[in-house]
Amino acid sequence: MLEYRQNRLRMDPLNCNEVSPSGENVDSLEFCRVLCRGVFDEKKSIFIGPRSRSISGVTENGYYVITPLMPLANDPKSVQAPILVNRGWVPRNWRDKSLEMAAADEQPSSIAPPSQESGKSSWWMFSSKKNKVEEDQVPTVKPTEVIGVIRGSEKPSIFVPANDPNSFQWFYVDVSAIARACGLPENTLYIEAINDNVDPSNPYPIPKDTNTLVRSSVMPQDHLNYTFTWYSLSAAVTFMAYKRLQSKKTRR
Repeated sequence: MLEYRQNRLRMDPLNCNEVSPSGENVDSLEFCRVLCRGVFDEKKSIFIGPRSRSISGVTENGYYVITPLMPLANDPKSVQAPILVNRGWVPRNWRDKSLEMAAADEQPSSIAPPSQESGKSSWWMFSSKKNKVEEDQVPTVKPTEVIGVIRGSEKPSIFVPANDPNSFQWFYVDVSAIARACGLPENTLYIEAINDNVDPSNPYPIPKDTNTLVRSSVMPQDHLNYTFTWYSLSAAVTFMAYKRLQSKKTRR
């Protein structure tokens, strides 16, 4: 399994527009790298966690942020359909700020609509500024290029709580549910961004490194190590109990 994933990650990245979002195709392409180009819709970001991260020996809680990458008009290299991108780990305050912004957007505006009189008196102001507005250049959206790895939904253990989209609580990756929450089709492609060259001046989000990607939560070798450890402990406890009982018998 480990070698299979490593070989997949060594392959040249595919163009994400060549990948069909059908379930069978995605399963066969899992751990393949893809190159995607578009613009992130930050307002629809989903935060998965909390997930801990050890930094210089200090454990810090944070979240994985998943953001839709949207197509760019008049850009032939852009994605043709939205995809979900796990951009990496971010501190807890990223989620707090996102929730605050979402709550502020839901509040009704306190600005009263202009009256008819003010509209009549200000029409000339709009007319005088019209030429200036036309001269101003419309700001262009800078595209973002992402290299990521095709992944599927996580399989949570029995100890992981259920996701609650209504309260913005996401404890594990459920691709179809996250896509619905973002207003996207359930079969939306999901990738995890990878980047070994993190800019120290702008470190967040921190994408997963390749070593983390190739290792699942519990690899087969880990199962073997756990089994050996528990059997060793059981044997040691049994031997100590036997010696203690034997010493009591000799005293009698």
